[in-house]
Amino acid sequence: MNKLEQLKQRSQVVADTGDIEAIRRYRPQDATTNPSLLYKAAQLPQYKGLIRESLDWAVNHQGGANPTDTARLAAIKLAVSIGSEILQLIPGVVSTEVDARLSFDTRSTIDYARHLVALYEREGIARERVLIKIAATWEGIAAAEILEQEGIHCNLTLLFCLSQAIACAEAGVTLISPFVGRILDWHLANGDRKAFSGEEDPGVLSVRNIYHYYKSRDYNTIVMGASFRNTAEIEALAGCDRLTISPQLLQSLEDSEGLLVGGLPTVNEPLPRPEGRLSEAAFRYQLNSDAMATEKLAEGIRNFVKDQERLEMLLQSQVMGRRETDAATNP
Repeated sequence: MNKLEQLKQRSQVVADTGDIEAIRRYRPQDATTNPSLLYKAAQLPQYKGLIRESLDWAVNHQGGANPTDTARLAAIKLAVSIGSEILQLIPGVVSTEVDARLSFDTRSTIDYARHLVALYEREGIARERVLIKIAATWEGIAAAEILEQEGIHCNLTLLFCLSQAIACAEAGVTLISPFVGRILDWHLANGDRKAFSGEEDPGVLSVRNIYHYYKSRDYNTIVMGASFRNTAEIEALAGCDRLTISPQLLQSLEDSEGLLVGGLPTVNEPLPRPEGRLSEAAFRYQLNSDAMATEKLAEGIRNFVKDQERLEMLLQSQVMGRRETDAATNP
């Protein structure tokens, strides 16, 4: 077996892409998207039909009076449309992200998530097949706790430290996505070392620590390693509940015929859970004490917002193009 086949025997493999052709090619269990991936996907020729349908839907629901509002609504519909297409190809779930501009607004995050789930259900897709991606801020975790109680399952993303992971587990979140590669990026940029092996990689060590914390204390929250920079990181985390991997790294694993060694332990010594839940004050203090986690969380939110806005600008330009065509056709 190649290394991808071996990996699938130890972890659920998730495709980190909005590219339907890549998902068809690698046959993952699940798939995950984000604003950056949707922006890239929206520029591919095979998505023209979904974009046209999303714009039509947004105009019908919003009236088309304000191009900015139309584009914003169309972006939501497009995310669900791409997610629905992906679900035709995979047996598991797809992750769809809440607008990162709402990362510090609990109530708006809840409303946005409910809207996404309602759109999926109108497509005939049960909420059990959708994970709502939310940034792992205190406000985002609070929103996820409420959503989970409604049967809306959540994937807490942009997670860089143990305090975020603990708060998610205590809130009953379905799944977390600790970022491996972005932790490595920070240490390469801010430390003395310019290279790490897979076993020494600070992102790998962070996920291993979170995984051990969860398994030794019998938390049900799923750990899904994300944001990989190389296959050595992936191999070092073999055995993690799930791993979400880009098409490029999936190809590298498929092309490798070597033996996949290493990975996470299969047995973790039982440990007691904390007596009380992590408080908001403790969460914020611990996050603030971790320069890497603080900086990468803020940067991740900014970058997702940037790509969300770029996607909406792309859709808005098509709204304006339609108006110009209509004006020329019907002077």
